[in-house]
Amino acid sequence: MRTSLLLSARQNEDTISPELRTLMDSISTLKEMNQDTFLFHEGADAHDIYIIKSGLVQISKLTADGKEMILRICKDNDIIGELTLFSDHPKYLLSAKVLQAGEVFVINKNQLEKALMTNSQLTFEFMKWTSNHMRKFQSKIRDLLLNGKKGALYSTLIRLSNSYGTKQVDGILINLTLTNQELAKFIAATRESVNRMLVELRKLNVISIDKSGKILIKDIDYLREQIGCENCPVDICNIN
Repeated sequence: MRTSLLLSARQNEDTISPELRTLMDSISTLKEMNQDTFLFHEGADAHDIYIIKSGLVQISKLTADGKEMILRICKDNDIIGELTLFSDHPKYLLSAKVLQAGEVFVINKNQLEKALMTNSQLTFEFMKWTSNHMRKFQSKIRDLLLNGKKGALYSTLIRLSNSYGTKQVDGILINLTLTNQELAKFIAATRESVNRMLVELRKLNVISIDKSGKILIKDIDYLREQIGCENCPVDICNIN
C-alpha cells in the first residue's frame, strides 16, 4: 500500500494548530512501528496517544458477536488513541493495527493532560478537535444504520476517495489496495455480499478495479445520489 495526495484539502477543523503541534512534539518520543503489529489493543490500559509520522494504521473495534469492524485508516499527521484523554482509569476503546511500517510519535497521556491544563486555549482546541472526530464516528454509524449495507459501502467508497483519492481522466482512483474482505469489515458485512455489490457497480460502469485491486470510481455522483449524500465537508466525510 502507499498513500497519495488528498483529493480535497482538509478543513481547518481537522488539523491542529502549529502551537498545539509544537506542544505535543515537545513531549513526544519517536518509535518505529512494524507491519502487522499493534500499537494498542481494545480494552488495554491507555497510557499514550500517538501521532503518525509515516506508514498506515488501521483503527478497528470488535462487535458484540466477535466480528472486526474497521473505523479508520490513518496516515501521516493523524492522531490516534485520543479518546482516552481526561478520563479516569482509561482503557483503549479501539485497536490500532499497523498496515504499513513507519514511525509514530508517542505522547504520554498524563504529560499531555498536565501540559494542556496550563493552557486553556490549547485545551479548548484539543477538545474541539476530539469532538470533530466524534462527529465522524457518528456519521459513519448513521450511514450504516440508515442506508443498509449497500449504502454503507457506497459511503465508504466516497470516504476513501476523499482521503486517498487522486483525480484521473476517467474518474477518481482510490490509491489504496484493499481486499473485499477488508472492505466488508468497514460495513460489518460478509465478503460475499461485498463481492456482489462491487460486481453490480462494475456492470453499471460506476467503478472499475485494476489488477492490483485498486478501485477507480468512474461515477461518484451515482454513489452520492443513491445514499442521498448531504455533501458533508471533507473533514467529516473521510476515512481517517
